[in-house]
Amino acid sequence: MGATSLSLEIELRSALIPHFVDPTIHLESNFSKSILFNANRILASKNLAFTRWKTYSAAKTPEIALSEDDMKKWEACRQVISRFQFTTEEEDKILGKAFGLVHSPYWGEEREKVVPEFEKVDAIIDYLTGLGLSDDDVIKILKKFPEVVGCSLENELKTNIQILEKQWSIKGKSLRNLLLRNPKVLGYIIDCKGDCMALCTRCWVRF
Repeated sequence: MGATSLSLEIELRSALIPHFVDPTIHLESNFSKSILFNANRILASKNLAFTRWKTYSAAKTPEIALSEDDMKKWEACRQVISRFQFTTEEEDKILGKAFGLVHSPYWGEEREKVVPEFEKVDAIIDYLTGLGLSDDDVIKILKKFPEVVGCSLENELKTNIQILEKQWSIKGKSLRNLLLRNPKVLGYIIDCKGDCMALCTRCWVRF
């Protein structure tokens, strides 16, 4: 599999029952679900007590155990972004990259693998639309910068919007155009001022 390939496959296998209804939306307790990525593979293998997610790469194979509640959280977060008409594969990739379950160069080694919370994802989507962005705008942002839903709303998104508005006088249509062109500005956390701190993907020096 090519490391740069963006194609994504979803493989759904029935483990204990012969049939089920729409497993892409509701994870039933009696079947296993595998999510296969070309560059990184997350495998959710269902047992009655818990779900294990394994991320496979050439270097290492970390393993995360997800409880029944965690799987429900994942599905709830899918529903938040389902309004934008992404495929199930795209929803999984967005959430995976945002919360460390799929490798993203944006985070480097700093991103802890966590299960997304509905309230946090929903609040970020609400905030983006509250900036005057249309659904089409948000779709473009999520495609270019899926990690945005894993950023801190208070410490990153809101803080950076204030910086853009107050220090750079970027508002309204100019702000919209900037976010569509460079949505990663929403996740900037440092300004090294030329004295590199090895967080280049999240540094204002790129602005």
